[in-house]
Amino acid sequence: MQDKQATPALRATLEYGPIILFFVAYTFLKDRSFMVAGTEYSGFVAVTAMFIPVLALATLAMWKITGHLSKMQIVTLVLVVGFGGMSIWFNDERFFKMKPTMIYVLFAGILGFGLMRGTSYLEAVMDRALPLERAGWMILTKRLALFFLGLAIANEVIWRSMSTDTWVNFKTFGLPLAMFAFFMTQAGLFKRYGTEEDASEG
Repeated sequence: MQDKQATPALRATLEYGPIILFFVAYTFLKDRSFMVAGTEYSGFVAVTAMFIPVLALATLAMWKITGHLSKMQIVTLVLVVGFGGMSIWFNDERFFKMKPTMIYVLFAGILGFGLMRGTSYLEAVMDRALPLERAGWMILTKRLALFFLGLAIANEVIWRSMSTDTWVNFKTFGLPLAMFAFFMTQAGLFKRYGTEEDASEG
């Protein structure tokens, strides 16, 4: 069964819409507090409670539309539910702030484990999107593993030493822009190791 395709605009909406909504909601509610069942919750924790079902619905919509979810999407949802849930349960925003660290450490670890076994798990996930020679996949996987590790360290430094406003801006804009910039800087690798199997077969 072949996966159905979502339009680029719809895919972008489902992937980045929940993050933008989180930013907007935080902007309006960050200075408010909410009393629920005798417990006072900060605006950040309240927004986290809103973000979890929004992300879950967006992920479900992606699956219903395309018939497929990447491992990264599944892991992200599980960690958001887990760490977001702990922030709500313990009324402590630090758990949710640690979530990106856990995601990037996990991804870096998985990619690094594959490299130690002499294989690229990234290739198994992205082969259809980026046709590369094996050597190219190995180099890209190593670079991405180190990049993920760098993002994990950056997240820890920012949430532990800077304001919540700074962290929210970093999460909303900094992380996606960093990912975009990373792949843009790999243009030379794509050009050198890119394959044109489909064109040559015609």
